[in-house]
Amino acid sequence: MKAIGVLFACALLPAQSYRDLKYPPLPELKLPKVESITLANGMQVLLLENHELPTVRGVALVRTGNLFDPPDKVGLATITGSVIRGGGTKAKTGDQLDEQLEDVAASVESNIGESSATVSFNALKENTDEVLAAFHDVLTAPELRDDKVQLFKDQLRSGISRRNDDPQGIATREFAALIYGKDNSYGWDMNYSSVDSITRVDVADFYSRYFFPANTLLAVTGDFAAPAMKVKLEELFAGWTVTRAKVPPFPTVRRQPAPGTFLISKSDVTQTTFVIGELGGTFDDRDYPALQVMADILGGGFRSRLFSTVRTKLGYAYNIYADWGANYDHPGIFQISGSTKSASTTDAIRVAKRELELIRTAEVTPAELDTAKQSVLNSFVFSFDTPSKTLNRLLQYKYFGYPDDFLFRYQKAVASVTRADILRVAKSHIDPAALSVLAVGNPKDFAEPLTKLGAPVKEIDISIPEPKSAKAEAGPETIAAGRALLEKVRQASGGTAKLIAVKDYSQRVETQVEAASGGLKAEQFNRWLAPGIFRQDATYPFGKVSVYFDGAAGWMKTPQGEAPIPEAQRKQLSGELFRSYLPLLLSDSNPKRAVTLVAPSTVEITDDEGNSVRLIVNPKTGLPEKEEFEGGPTVIVQEFTAFQPVGGLQLPSSVTIYQAGKKFATVTVKEMKLNTGLTAETLKQQP
Repeated sequence: MKAIGVLFACALLPAQSYRDLKYPPLPELKLPKVESITLANGMQVLLLENHELPTVRGVALVRTGNLFDPPDKVGLATITGSVIRGGGTKAKTGDQLDEQLEDVAASVESNIGESSATVSFNALKENTDEVLAAFHDVLTAPELRDDKVQLFKDQLRSGISRRNDDPQGIATREFAALIYGKDNSYGWDMNYSSVDSITRVDVADFYSRYFFPANTLLAVTGDFAAPAMKVKLEELFAGWTVTRAKVPPFPTVRRQPAPGTFLISKSDVTQTTFVIGELGGTFDDRDYPALQVMADILGGGFRSRLFSTVRTKLGYAYNIYADWGANYDHPGIFQISGSTKSASTTDAIRVAKRELELIRTAEVTPAELDTAKQSVLNSFVFSFDTPSKTLNRLLQYKYFGYPDDFLFRYQKAVASVTRADILRVAKSHIDPAALSVLAVGNPKDFAEPLTKLGAPVKEIDISIPEPKSAKAEAGPETIAAGRALLEKVRQASGGTAKLIAVKDYSQRVETQVEAASGGLKAEQFNRWLAPGIFRQDATYPFGKVSVYFDGAAGWMKTPQGEAPIPEAQRKQLSGELFRSYLPLLLSDSNPKRAVTLVAPSTVEITDDEGNSVRLIVNPKTGLPEKEEFEGGPTVIVQEFTAFQPVGGLQLPSSVTIYQAGKKFATVTVKEMKLNTGLTAETLKQQP
């Protein structure tokens, strides 16, 4: 009983408040010993030994970025950054490089962002030499294969087609365009025409201009001895001696305020995403530490003024935060961002602006200041809690010309921020007359119109211009050359006479859709009868589906019943019949089709119904390598491989399908028969 009494006594002790908790002071930041060297070819290198784990990793920073994109080729840097690694090297394709690196649990990656390019590697210690060799080849001599250029172009096109799906993404993109302006590389957007205009030559020229030793800064950290690594890198990069003219400075940001209230109408949403703000600053601004603390007090978390008022007290916002945006070399964006119920849109924006004005008119409380400073300092320390993070930050400082002790200066400056500093920077750096307000939502559901905020409302059009089909210019020479290329394909396939002799075919295939696209597996029995009747009987996990199409109409039978083919499916089937492999090779003899050479090994085939496909021919074998065509806003690619003899013709037994640059499905031909005596009556007969 005595034990029970003690237990009860302990259980009834009053709980301590989190306010009573005491935390030890933050540990003192210490810079690790980093060795800085310059190789004989002019490339700067930072080396940091770290023997905690048996790994080695590195990253090369190259002074370039999408800020250097030509205005008519926005997306060039992004594509280049992907193709550098994705295109592989002269010795190995990107896919072969994937296999090599996966076998040794390593990686080599590349990317180009706004104001830097990165090529990085990560390896186990015992595989350092092998992975470094692959890293060297990707950095110094990427192959930049054209098929990967096209693949990444397709991915960008797919992204463009979906960029208006996410309200937050719309707000972020369009607000940046308001603040920076759309007449410069800080506010440009990719579009179909700019992406379509990018060629492999453009990618090669971009790479050649910016990737050279004197324009590259390499950092390596891990389980190695610095002297030995220095020798290894010197030998490895001895042959990379390319020189180029010094890279110009990045474009400057022009302060061009766009004050006012802006609306993007989106009728398919039930809440509003909003942004309020103006141009921010840079990290080396003497007031940046105080501005960081101010932004934390204003909207840095659950205890911030905006969250406490707009969300907790009034219940207007689902989320809301404030951030003083800064960059190393150009101003960022100061913004208050949030999402709110549609009905409370105007109220939420009004209250957020009032909180912004309050922080400009009176000093914050001592408790607010102390909590915000601790929050900023704590988040700062986590950027340096490992040697690799520290080296990465030092690499950024060196790349952008900041002093090595910048982090110590910043830490001390944050610690010394006063209440008076907060009021001063809020008054001097935030201009209510220059603020832009952007709302993305359905104005029909607003309880009050945005005009109640006291300014006219300007609507922003975010519609995406439809991609223009790049039809080749047909002339006597290109038409003749296109016909000649098709004739070459026919000869490699078995001869024109044998192709003409095919009146029907029966084909059993197995289709495996990629897991990312649903992971579906199907068995299909396809039959075709000249000039254009098609029948497919397929077995899917959910049941059997049969389709009949005669080029103009048809029917579809599913587990749910039978029905005429809907218009959308009719157009799709019409396109598939147009691209049917065997008759496609005879397109130059079809009076309804036009054949034009658009590249040394590429012929474009079109018809009078608007169908179009590009057939890419393998110059060595003369056989079709792949076909490309538009499927909605994206490009679909079908690659032909594993050619086998069928009735005297060489036909592909495997087809890999890519949609929007990503592998979608693989079709494997299990059986193929020609001229089996099919009739229209047989194909039309329902199961």
